[in-house]
Amino acid sequence: MAEAAGIAASTCAQCGTQLAPTLLACPSCHALVHAATLKTLAAQADGARKSGDPGTALIKWRQALELLPAGTRQRDVVTETIAALSRETDQGKPATTNAAPGSHLKRGWLAIAAAATFLLSKAKLLLIGLTKWKTLLSMLVFLGVYVQMWGWKFALGFVVGIYIHEMGHVAALTRYGIEATAPMFIPGLGALVRLKQYPADAREDARVGLAGPVWGLGAALLAGAIGYVTGAAIWLAIAQATAFINLFNLIPFWQLDGGRGFHALSRGQRWIAAAVIAGVWAVSHQGLLVLLLILAVVQAMRGGAEREDQGALAMYAGLIVVLGWLSTIPVAAG
Repeated sequence: MAEAAGIAASTCAQCGTQLAPTLLACPSCHALVHAATLKTLAAQADGARKSGDPGTALIKWRQALELLPAGTRQRDVVTETIAALSRETDQGKPATTNAAPGSHLKRGWLAIAAAATFLLSKAKLLLIGLTKWKTLLSMLVFLGVYVQMWGWKFALGFVVGIYIHEMGHVAALTRYGIEATAPMFIPGLGALVRLKQYPADAREDARVGLAGPVWGLGAALLAGAIGYVTGAAIWLAIAQATAFINLFNLIPFWQLDGGRGFHALSRGQRWIAAAVIAGVWAVSHQGLLVLLLILAVVQAMRGGAEREDQGALAMYAGLIVVLGWLSTIPVAAG
């Protein structure tokens, strides 16, 4: 970024032409204004990549991208490099293993352990988010509104679930080196993270968008597992509400997480996603899925991405199946 680099060029180093502070290329000789900084960022990015740190390399290349004029070959090359590095970051995901079947109670404890392990592995990031005073203050205001409606136990679980969802987006953005604000809570609407930079392509955008429901699913599974083991209805209610909110975010429309996920799907994949939604609705009878199905069909009829994205389809379909089930789990009154 020009401001981050602290550059305020006034004359072109090549021809001496006076330059406005916002120019990225000399209007006379077309030399890059920030050529020296670009070389430094490129060297830092290459060093980070060679040392096995694609995340830092992405940050450096995105900073370089903001110093390159639109329509130039250099910008196109950096954009392609960012997309390639982004794909590299998706190749090191740890594999998961399935636990051996056992008693209902044992499976419940295993589910708690799995969900807790996932969230604890992200504990540092979750705690860092709470150090941002705007996030913490808006969260407390949000919590205060819902405490009056539902009581502090359910309201706290509901707010924490939304926070975990938003931090899923933050984690994905950090992974791809994309600058963004900390989460902000808005009573009645939920929470949001504003991007200061943008994903390189639809594939990256889909993963950033779907990361929120993935983390939200972890929160819902943990609450549901605790409720399953303890028999406490409040935990099951929190799990159901958290699953419903995340399922709502999978609506394939506009800038909702589902809409961002659908951007990476080909027409055929969109029809597959619609079929999955229809199948889950037929089993669960979750009314929200009817809305998802209608919009998924509309999106499929409009077309889709030129290239298929198997990863985005698998994430979206898997989320639909599990969240559709969790959002309809029975909760005893009490």
